[in-house]
Amino acid sequence: MRKQTIQYTSPLDALVAVAKRLSIYENKQKMDSEEFFYQYNQGILSDDALFIEWANDYRHYLALRQELEQRFNYAA
Repeated sequence: MRKQTIQYTSPLDALVAVAKRLSIYENKQKMDSEEFFYQYNQGILSDDALFIEWANDYRHYLALRQELEQRFNYAA
Protein backbone atom coordinates (compact mmCIF):
# COMPACT_ATOMS: atom_id res chain seq x y z
CA MET A 1 0.00 0.00 0.00
CA ARG A 2 1.39 3.35 -1.01
CA LYS A 3 1.29 6.27 1.36
CA GLN A 4 0.38 9.66 0.02
CA THR A 5 1.64 12.95 1.40
CA ILE A 6 -0.86 15.76 1.86
CA GLN A 7 0.23 19.29 2.66
CA TYR A 8 -2.08 21.58 4.59
CA THR A 9 -2.04 25.35 4.62
CA SER A 10 -2.27 25.53 8.40
CA PRO A 11 -1.97 23.35 11.50
CA LEU A 12 -5.70 23.90 12.06
CA ASP A 13 -6.52 22.41 8.65
CA ALA A 14 -4.27 19.45 9.44
CA LEU A 15 -5.91 18.99 12.84
CA VAL A 16 -9.38 18.89 11.28
CA ALA A 17 -8.26 16.30 8.71
CA VAL A 18 -6.63 14.09 11.36
CA ALA A 19 -9.69 14.41 13.63
CA LYS A 20 -11.88 13.18 10.76
CA ARG A 21 -9.63 10.14 10.28
CA LEU A 22 -9.72 9.43 14.02
CA SER A 23 -13.50 9.57 13.93
CA ILE A 24 -13.55 6.91 11.22
CA TYR A 25 -11.30 4.60 13.28
CA GLU A 26 -13.44 5.18 16.37
CA ASN A 27 -16.69 4.37 14.56
CA LYS A 28 -15.27 1.20 12.99
CA GLN A 29 -13.64 -0.07 16.18
CA LYS A 30 -16.32 1.18 18.63
CA MET A 31 -13.64 2.77 20.83
CA ASP A 32 -12.50 6.34 21.34
CA SER A 33 -8.96 7.23 20.32
CA GLU A 34 -7.78 8.04 23.82
CA GLU A 35 -8.81 4.60 25.14
CA PHE A 36 -7.40 2.92 22.04
CA PHE A 37 -4.06 4.69 22.46
CA TYR A 38 -3.86 3.70 26.12
CA GLN A 39 -4.54 0.04 25.30
CA TYR A 40 -2.17 0.11 22.33
CA ASN A 41 0.67 1.54 24.42
CA GLN A 42 0.02 -1.04 27.14
CA GLY A 43 0.46 -3.84 24.58
CA ILE A 44 -3.15 -4.96 24.95
CA LEU A 45 -3.76 -4.47 21.23
CA SER A 46 -1.76 -6.02 18.41
CA ASP A 47 0.58 -4.28 15.99
CA ASP A 48 -1.96 -4.70 13.24
CA ALA A 49 -1.42 -2.25 10.35
CA LEU A 50 -4.73 -0.52 11.14
CA PHE A 51 -3.70 0.01 14.76
CA ILE A 52 -0.28 1.33 13.76
CA GLU A 53 -1.92 3.87 11.44
CA TRP A 54 -4.45 4.82 14.11
CA ALA A 55 -1.71 5.28 16.73
CA ASN A 56 0.33 7.42 14.32
CA ASP A 57 -2.69 9.57 13.50
CA TYR A 58 -3.44 9.98 17.20
CA ARG A 59 0.18 11.01 17.91
CA HIS A 60 -0.07 13.51 15.06
CA TYR A 61 -3.37 14.81 16.47
CA LEU A 62 -1.79 15.33 19.91
CA ALA A 63 1.22 17.14 18.41
CA LEU A 64 -0.98 19.43 16.33
CA ARG A 65 -3.19 20.21 19.30
CA GLN A 66 -0.18 21.06 21.41
CA GLU A 67 1.22 23.29 18.67
CA LEU A 68 -2.07 25.18 18.35
CA GLU A 69 -2.46 25.52 22.12
CA GLN A 70 1.04 26.98 22.36
CA ARG A 71 0.32 29.45 19.55
CA PHE A 72 -2.90 30.62 21.17
CA ASN A 73 -1.38 30.83 24.65
CA TYR A 74 1.58 32.77 23.26
CA ALA A 75 -0.74 35.19 21.48
CA ALA A 76 -2.91 35.76 24.56
